[in-house]
Amino acid sequence: MVSFNLNNREISVDADASTPLLWIIRNHVGLTGTKYGCGAGLCGACTVHIDGTAQRACQTEVGSVAGKKVVTIEGLSPNSSHPLQKAWIAEEVPQCGYCQSGQIMKAAELLANNSKPSRADIIAHMDGNICRCGTYHRIIAAIERVASGG
Repeated sequence: MVSFNLNNREISVDADASTPLLWIIRNHVGLTGTKYGCGAGLCGACTVHIDGTAQRACQTEVGSVAGKKVVTIEGLSPNSSHPLQKAWIAEEVPQCGYCQSGQIMKAAELLANNSKPSRADIIAHMDGNICRCGTYHRIIAAIERVASGG
């Protein structure tokens, strides 16, 4: 059994400690907002926060989160009211939408640590989260919208 806090709820899962956190979140808990992209930690679709730091759930063993706080896109805001989620809609960011929960979680980490990032800060921080549809300019605009209070 591995116990940790998931979206402000204490949970225990009966799984091998080496099981990727992604599969615990999706298959054991049933939260499907965190996506499987590449399975190698390269695309960012599976990004979650572990004790406030954005990490790739596909490369994180569930045993390593024992006693820690994990937040998924569902925990960021269960009703899509987070400012980033609103900005994503206002800027019409998603096309296919598959990578967007990972993009939002990575952006949330940035804004939690730097509420007024420059465009260069945004680009540097978001580097490594891949959008196959290429909506990077809209992703940046959405983050800028939140940073400017809009």
